[in-house]
Amino acid sequence: MSRYKVPRGTFDILPDQSYKWQFVINAFREVARGFNYREIITPIFEKSGIFERSVGETSDIVEKEMYKFEDKKGRIFALRPEGTAPVVRSFIENGLMLKPNSSKLYYLGPMFRYDRPQKGRYRQFYQYGIENIGTMNPYADAEVIAFAYMFLSKLGLKNFVLQINNIGCKNCAKDYDNALKEYFKPNLDALCSDCRKRLEKNPKRVLDCKVKSCKEIARDAPSMLDYLDDDCRANFEKVQEYLNAMEIPYIVNPKIVRGLDYYSQTAFEFVDTNLGAQNTLIGGGRYDTLAEQLGGKNMPGIGFAGGFERLLLSMEEEKLPFGLQQKPKVYLVSLGDEARIAGIKIIMELRENGISTEFDPDKTSMNAQMKAANKTGTEFALILGENELIKNKIILKDLGNGEQKVINISDIIMSIKDK
Repeated sequence: MSRYKVPRGTFDILPDQSYKWQFVINAFREVARGFNYREIITPIFEKSGIFERSVGETSDIVEKEMYKFEDKKGRIFALRPEGTAPVVRSFIENGLMLKPNSSKLYYLGPMFRYDRPQKGRYRQFYQYGIENIGTMNPYADAEVIAFAYMFLSKLGLKNFVLQINNIGCKNCAKDYDNALKEYFKPNLDALCSDCRKRLEKNPKRVLDCKVKSCKEIARDAPSMLDYLDDDCRANFEKVQEYLNAMEIPYIVNPKIVRGLDYYSQTAFEFVDTNLGAQNTLIGGGRYDTLAEQLGGKNMPGIGFAGGFERLLLSMEEEKLPFGLQQKPKVYLVSLGDEARIAGIKIIMELRENGISTEFDPDKTSMNAQMKAANKTGTEFALILGENELIKNKIILKDLGNGEQKVINISDIIMSIKDK
């Protein structure tokens, strides 16, 4: 037993699971190329003010969940709890608005929140996300949603629903906030302590509460769609028009607000119908004032983020394939000291030519080496003994059907690549 264990709320991604992660990451990157999104990589910690200003001081992330620390010079940093604010900070700092092909960005990596660990939810979790910065055109909203839809569909997922909403802008949100305050006021004592605070500073966030009693009270709350101004209503209609043109099915859900303060107008979620309470696969929306909050010019943006952990759970629930686990193409079996030295040279040539090769120097007998070869799941065994070496030959054995033939050592690479 190890003296140390993985910290609570974190986990190791072991080799028999990591290939699944690589499968979904590769699929995500492929969709990103199709939409011409390019990767951006930001530090895993930032000045804490970036999140306090953008995510919202009343949000659970800032109040309860951020991992904050003070460095040796007294500066306060935080492990990033989400990816959008760091990407927008980098966009501003590096002047990406002036560089071609830099407005459409994607990211991958760990995020950190001090949260109660539960199925599909961890304190260190891994997110994928995209950001489209610099346009208010509703086509961008539809395209971001289309990216998420195509990604989930590419993985083979079928049990999900796209829900969309428009949560208004600063011009029309005030009336809606007042309407929510009036609606919840008679039930103030029945709301959880967090929602009582939210009601004063950001009433829409009460609609996002997961506490059962709060959800019940909020069931008949006023709809934001009844308070949209003309511009927001026209924008929402245009987003739906583009989604219809793309043949992407959706339902309008006026209760979707998303949990972060920087969202405005379009908000959306892809919800898994099989996962229970923690069922949001991807969530996102528009954030037209975030760049200004972080010290930049007025630059609208829209994006989404999703967690790999919940995505993998959904794929496993639907029994979807993850591709094949990594295994060597070739296993070298060498008999005798001279054959072993010659074999080592051969396997280096194979690896230089992109052929995955395994060799175990601790096993010397033919029987032990063949058993090891079969355990690895390799396709071929290369058998080299002293007699073969003298003739400059080697035995190529197909471990799938048992067939074997003697070939020239110089023909190994061609013979394996032809298989």
